[in-house]
Amino acid sequence: FTMRLFIALSVIACGNAFVAPGSFSHTSRVVLLEATADDAIAALASSQAASVDKIAAAIPDLESKPDLSWVAGSVAIGGSPATLDGREAPGSAGNVAWLSSLSVQSKLSALTIFNGPLTDVPHLLSRSAVVGDSLTFTLDFRARAYGAYEMKDAEGNYPGPETLGRQAFEYSGARREFETKFGTEEVVAFLQSTRAAFEGAVDSQTAPTELDLLTRGPLYMDLTMPLTDGNVANIVAAREKAADYWLGWALDGQHAHKPGAPVNTQYVYDTKYKQNCYGALLPVYSDMFGADGPTLTAADSGPLDEGYVGGGS
Repeated sequence: FTMRLFIALSVIACGNAFVAPGSFSHTSRVVLLEATADDAIAALASSQAASVDKIAAAIPDLESKPDLSWVAGSVAIGGSPATLDGREAPGSAGNVAWLSSLSVQSKLSALTIFNGPLTDVPHLLSRSAVVGDSLTFTLDFRARAYGAYEMKDAEGNYPGPETLGRQAFEYSGARREFETKFGTEEVVAFLQSTRAAFEGAVDSQTAPTELDLLTRGPLYMDLTMPLTDGNVANIVAAREKAADYWLGWALDGQHAHKPGAPVNTQYVYDTKYKQNCYGALLPVYSDMFGADGPTLTAADSGPLDEGYVGGGS
């Protein structure tokens, strides 16, 4: 990257040409290496495009949707050039209802994948943005069944049957299935090590909306950190690994639904879920891009009423 480099400086105070060991004092000033917004988003977008190419190579049915995509130079968002690579995969191997690889120059890089109803593989949300002098990173493996995740209290407990009745068992079963298949110790460790690698990262201070809470998965991560060389590199690595996890699950036949009722049930749930995700995303992009927020939200969210195999045609 093109960087503004700040080097640790030591100022030594001494009274003559020769100073005996231990007879001087010094102060040091260290400032983090800072990346430019242009370079940060360019690196994130390049890595994101490589992940999409890797997905496309592994899922031959992944088709481009030119009528829902933005080629370079065709659209500006917030005054900055924007591109969107929209795709779908109607087949049973890697069933994808909508894939959006979005980039807004110097501002945003986002990969969103909504799966089709033929599997129970988590949807993927992987987004990073430059906001002022800070970098944001949002990552989520979104559960495909309702687990009442928004009801978890500060101690990590969920309401039981005394509050929710028999539905408490249904929701706990959905949470347990997600943890067994996807929220494994390996994945949790990956997320923990990712968070620990960032310099100066803190949880986002933006208050979540009701729809935001309703659509978050149990592994949701939303961080704000300084715009530094190291943080950009660590986000690139984390997003690539997250896409690899998603691809591995998408190609694993054990996550396929049996034909019939399970597929129809998943379709009904996914259709409403995608609409809720649109509602959750709208204030995020509106805050970032003002009047262009609704346009960007609609494009990134893809077709809201065609969750079965990703239609859009």
